[in-house]
Amino acid sequence: MKYPIIAYGDPVLRKRATSIEPDEYPNIQQIINDMYETMYGARGVGLAAPQVGLSMRLFVIDASVFADEEPGLEGFKKAFINAAILEETGEEWAFNEGCLSIPDIREDVYRKPVVRLSYYDENWKHHEATFKGLAARVIQHEYDHIEGKLFTDKLSPLRKRLIEKRLNGISKGEVDVEYKMKFPAVKKGR
Repeated sequence: MKYPIIAYGDPVLRKRATSIEPDEYPNIQQIINDMYETMYGARGVGLAAPQVGLSMRLFVIDASVFADEEPGLEGFKKAFINAAILEETGEEWAFNEGCLSIPDIREDVYRKPVVRLSYYDENWKHHEATFKGLAARVIQHEYDHIEGKLFTDKLSPLRKRLIEKRLNGISKGEVDVEYKMKFPAVKKGR
């Protein structure tokens, strides 16, 4: 099942998501499968639960599209439950990021190249792992979502002002996308 993607301006995107327990979500594998289906349908490389209206600490990524740039990313597809960043290291580097909740806006965002993470996989197996390069970047972007942050928060005040009108337009549904979205400033029945 494809979820509609929650657009910029919805409060769920600004709320710190809550940790989950295995017995709370016996259908977690179905939620993960639906999130992957939603992500692929929108041509994304990552999707966090708040982006589909679920305020839980869960995100999925498939960074294999970057395998041409980083050969170690072939088949790099993972679900992250209750993730916690333990450490971010290295010299920050810029990469042009976009977001399924903020369509048609892409900006250079600076992030550290290495992230050490504690998380559970979809089988509730605990992992502590270090990720580098584009995998680290996608993880950091999705992790921000479960912390109630967006990539636009990392922009300079000037850049934010320059895109403010477009951001407000997205929340009103003034954007053309090929996937289903829910817009916070659009009244039902219109």
